[in-house]
Amino acid sequence: MKIDVVLPCLNEAAALSWVLGRMPDGFHPIVVDNGSTDGSARIAAELGATVVTEPRRGFGAACHAGLEAAASDVVCFMDADASLDPAQLPRVADPVTAGERDLMLGRRVLASGASWPLHARLGNAVLAGVLRRRTGVPLRDLGPMRAARRVPLLDLGLIDRRFGYPLEMVLRAGAAGWRIGETGVDYLPRRGRSKVTGTVRGTLRAVGDMRRVMTRQGRAA
Repeated sequence: MKIDVVLPCLNEAAALSWVLGRMPDGFHPIVVDNGSTDGSARIAAELGATVVTEPRRGFGAACHAGLEAAASDVVCFMDADASLDPAQLPRVADPVTAGERDLMLGRRVLASGASWPLHARLGNAVLAGVLRRRTGVPLRDLGPMRAARRVPLLDLGLIDRRFGYPLEMVLRAGAAGWRIGETGVDYLPRRGRSKVTGTVRGTLRAVGDMRRVMTRQGRAA
């Protein structure tokens, strides 16, 4: 079974060789270029990835463009900055392919040398608490490595196209009665500076996007 892996990408030239070189057998990378100026799209294509161009800026826009471009039954998502090891993708994909889970998240376990600033960890802890209350699932992380079946995921009707996209996915899946689980994955030193956790401003922007998603979902409940 081939599994497409969506990798939203904005200026990740320094990381792509390592990330794509560690893609497991049976997993095919779809790199969604979201306005890179460092040659990321060219590098990804040269390394054998399918490259999708998404001109609308936003993490969610890139993720959803990759989801729409995917063709496999099960689809994975992960960051393209080398903070996650593609070799560990089967940890999130296997429970979905086996029919044991509908959505699997990779709970980040801090590895030696990795940076996860306090403001980012606190924000993540708050969001994880919200998810536990809203979904009834004992989640500890809004993990960026995840897996689900493509058609049901499209049917969730996700509308956020910014940093609220991962949160909306879990909230809508929980509301739909999906079986959601998580498993540990290593959180590694990323290549380059994070667009979100690397700055307080970036984290606050992401939190603002997620707050809007929670408000919208609360009204819909």
